[in-house]
Amino acid sequence: MPPTSDGEHNHIVAKDPDIPSRGNLAWFLRAIAITVILLLALVQAPRAHADESHQGDEAAWIPTADQIVQPTAAWNEFCVRMAAECAVDPSETERIQLTDQVWKTIITVNKHVNTMVSPREDISHWGVIDRWDYPADGYGDCEDYQLLKRRILVDAGLSRRALRMVVVLDENREGHAVLMARTDRGDFILDNNRNEVLLWYRTGYVYIKSEGNKSLDWVSLGGHVLVTSSTGQ
Repeated sequence: MPPTSDGEHNHIVAKDPDIPSRGNLAWFLRAIAITVILLLALVQAPRAHADESHQGDEAAWIPTADQIVQPTAAWNEFCVRMAAECAVDPSETERIQLTDQVWKTIITVNKHVNTMVSPREDISHWGVIDRWDYPADGYGDCEDYQLLKRRILVDAGLSRRALRMVVVLDENREGHAVLMARTDRGDFILDNNRNEVLLWYRTGYVYIKSEGNKSLDWVSLGGHVLVTSSTGQ
């Protein structure tokens, strides 16, 4: 995705439907079905731990500037097409309880989608600079990977409200989209650039803005970055 600058917030007018209408829908549904099967198989998987977690350490959560900012225009367009994918349900929990099973689910979905989808920039895929959508034909760029991961995780029973799309600047200080899983042990980042799921401050990214968890508004993350980083895939 291209870099975006914060500005005046645009109101999103939400419409139906919430089912992908583009590309190869059969491929998309098969991808979700395969992932669900993998998640069910995790019941028999070896015990796993979120070793990156630091329960009680406030640095484990991304500081929020509490300032409403403008989302990318492509996000607004996505929400018009698929309202349910952008809706915030205040009855859902704001933080996921990071049990062993949930951790295994998160890392499995991240790796599986990264493997399943092939990268393709929007300009060659759609003929536009920026479009947020599902990789229903097996191709997508950063935000498309993360949208699919969120849909699968929500289908697996995790709180959509705790799974937020985030805009960052990557190591090259270029615009990039990741998925943040807000848990009781910190904010973990699902990323198409690596199969590891890391605490936010271990990515080396500059955190610009994210979906809010109370309304359709996006909020500023103040450009936070910490020096601790980890190499990934």
